[in-house]
Amino acid sequence: MLNKNSKIIMHIDVNSAFLSWQAAYNKQIGIEVDLREIPSVVGGRQETRHGIVLAKSIPAKKFGIKTGESIMEARSKCKDLVVVPPNYGLYIKCHNALISLLQEYSPKISVFSIDECFLDFTGMEEHFGNPIEAAHEIKDRIYRELGFTVNIGISVNKLLAKQASEFQKPNKVHTLFPNEIKDKLWPLPVEELFMVGLKTKKKLNKIGIYTIGDLANSDYNLILSKFKSHGRLIYRYAWGIDYSNIKYTNYIPFKSVGNGSTLSFDVNDRQTAYKILLSLTETTTRRLRQANMQCSVVSIGLKTSEFSYLSHQKKLLSPTNSTNEVYEVTKALFDELWDGSYIRYFNVRLSELISDDITQLTIFDRNDRQKLEKLDRAVDFIRDKYGDKAVMRATFLHSGLKSMVGGFGAEEYPVMTSML
Repeated sequence: MLNKNSKIIMHIDVNSAFLSWQAAYNKQIGIEVDLREIPSVVGGRQETRHGIVLAKSIPAKKFGIKTGESIMEARSKCKDLVVVPPNYGLYIKCHNALISLLQEYSPKISVFSIDECFLDFTGMEEHFGNPIEAAHEIKDRIYRELGFTVNIGISVNKLLAKQASEFQKPNKVHTLFPNEIKDKLWPLPVEELFMVGLKTKKKLNKIGIYTIGDLANSDYNLILSKFKSHGRLIYRYAWGIDYSNIKYTNYIPFKSVGNGSTLSFDVNDRQTAYKILLSLTETTTRRLRQANMQCSVVSIGLKTSEFSYLSHQKKLLSPTNSTNEVYEVTKALFDELWDGSYIRYFNVRLSELISDDITQLTIFDRNDRQKLEKLDRAVDFIRDKYGDKAVMRATFLHSGLKSMVGGFGAEEYPVMTSML
């Protein structure tokens, strides 16, 4: 039972996010085959069979295909497996659309990852009814308006809400209130408790603990002696105790963003290399701006035709998400790194990310920074509305190179009735 001071927290988890988002997109552009209904995965390139499985459909799961295994391994389990490459630009659009819809139900949202977030529903009952009915309404609206399914877990803290959303999938609403822990949480295998990984599971099994209930009813001092502070944490979690605060933020907690491309030819001149770096920077900085973040470290990576890998990075005086500023740094890094070898692969990565709400400038910063920010925003707006090809730098004309490499295959995303 809940007391009047209990919080109501919802955990919203997109089912097989990358695959579901791609399937929703395909449906909107008229592709009849639903990736969710056939053996399919997101990850790597279908033609090269490289990469790992990032997301899988339920039919793929029935073949024993697992997230994290190689595409080749997955194909060996299912010869008709459909593989689609990642499309991070689409994922960010879907994430933003999801958050925008959820904000109609509460201003207090904490983004946990690109496909998971917490919504504080406390006090919202007078507007949207009881939390279970509201959760069903939210779930149904997401499917009807955005085209993908979510699981929603409801409880009094983040831990229990997250555990509840892990129950039966897809497209379900589950509760896990304190009075339900004994019946719903304790019978589960101990590895299904948040923060219990494979190594911890093996150690727990060795001392006769196989379920979450076993852990909750074990000797606390024994757990503490064997697992130290982590033991204290998982013991509390087994009882549904979570003291963590909810930090309300809509920022996707990226550690870094990057973009790389293997070319069909060897690059052996500086000007072509610059253009490829610019193309990669265009897509990478745009993703950064879409996530409302900026970076403090810029890195580039090169792979030569002899398969040697070279990398270099620079810490910036002031964080930025400006395409021009990042591009100038990548050029300087390239000049310092390149030894004249033939290059087949380029990579640009931006890290040490922070919010773009506030920027501490220095006297060494460019005096046209605000002008560049306005320019980037204007170009982003045009590309969002009319597609990536609506604005292209003249340097790419007749070059045979793409002006924006990778990550944004959904540039011509239709408006239709969808909010994506």
